[in-house]
Amino acid sequence: MAKLEVFFDYACPFCLQGHELLTELLRLYPDLEVEWRPCEAHPRPEQYGRHSDLCARAMYFALEQGADMDEYHRRMYRAALIDEADIEKVGAIQAATAGLLDQAGLADALGSGLYGDRLRENNRQAWEVCDFPAVPSFRLGGGLLPSKLGIGVSKEELAAFLESKTYTS
Repeated sequence: MAKLEVFFDYACPFCLQGHELLTELLRLYPDLEVEWRPCEAHPRPEQYGRHSDLCARAMYFALEQGADMDEYHRRMYRAALIDEADIEKVGAIQAATAGLLDQAGLADALGSGLYGDRLRENNRQAWEVCDFPAVPSFRLGGGLLPSKLGIGVSKEELAAFLESKTYTS
């Protein structure tokens, strides 16, 4: 089974668009395993917009809780990009995940810095190992599909990448 790694940032409108395109295309690849690798388009200490590190770390909590990941992604993109919630505060993440995640456990996990190592590794993979110029970007079967800065990826580019890599990996 091929594994697609998706590098993305919840605070990135191009990532939301890429997520929607990928979700649509995944129906054509039922055997494709997806590994969501949240990273930060502008990692700390860089000062550019809101940092999405709490959203990214909370994703790992949601995974461990067995939460519906499509719903989690939808809620985080909504909080960050539509509601413009202060996603740098644990309370905003709790509000966005009410009824989906254990709120006390989430607060403990985020307050303790849990999953910070995963976020740092995702940032390292995205910006140092793969040297992506922007997100969303993808890695599959040794191949890379980098996002274009300020543009993202098109449905056609993503479809061609998935088609070529799922059968050659």
